[in-house]
Amino acid sequence: MSKINLTPNASGTGVFTIASPNSNTDRTLNLPDEAGTILTTSSSITQNSGPAFSVYKDAVQTLSSGTFTKIQFDGEEFDTDNAFDSTTNYRFQPTTEGYYVLHGLISPNSTYSAGAQGFYKNGSLYRWGAYNQNTTGVSQPAVSCLVYLNGSTDYVEFYASLYTGQNINSFANTGLTAFGWLQGYLVRTA
Repeated sequence: MSKINLTPNASGTGVFTIASPNSNTDRTLNLPDEAGTILTTSSSITQNSGPAFSVYKDAVQTLSSGTFTKIQFDGEEFDTDNAFDSTTNYRFQPTTEGYYVLHGLISPNSTYSAGAQGFYKNGSLYRWGAYNQNTTGVSQPAVSCLVYLNGSTDYVEFYASLYTGQNINSFANTGLTAFGWLQGYLVRTA
């Protein structure tokens, strides 16, 4: 039979009281079969402090028809761990190993365009989605994915391709109102 052992601290002078609530119902508290610290409403709980970023187009970029082109997200709203390179490689390469959620979108500045957009991981297509935009309506969903990144060599980039038979100026606006943006954050460490 297991026992409950209360061990006082020899150098402490405080009194700890275990108080029961005002109840007419029998209750059982089950303790886990493991060691650890019990959290209370006053406990300090560490929030997810992993990388998070939000970037956008700050300069116009032209996409060529039928070719997947890396989108040069050159403006940063925030980048908590300096893990997004917005000046040279235009990629997210975190130093924290784990699972990341990514969201991205480009919206071409054109009266009609169709194409695909998606994420490349380590130089290879990873996840993508198609879109269609025309003069009567727009189907322009953002692309999202969950990806494992090893925290050292893995990186992610965002690419887009247009299928209109012409080169298209891909962004109507720049800055935070740009029709192109990319965001990501750590969901959990590995």
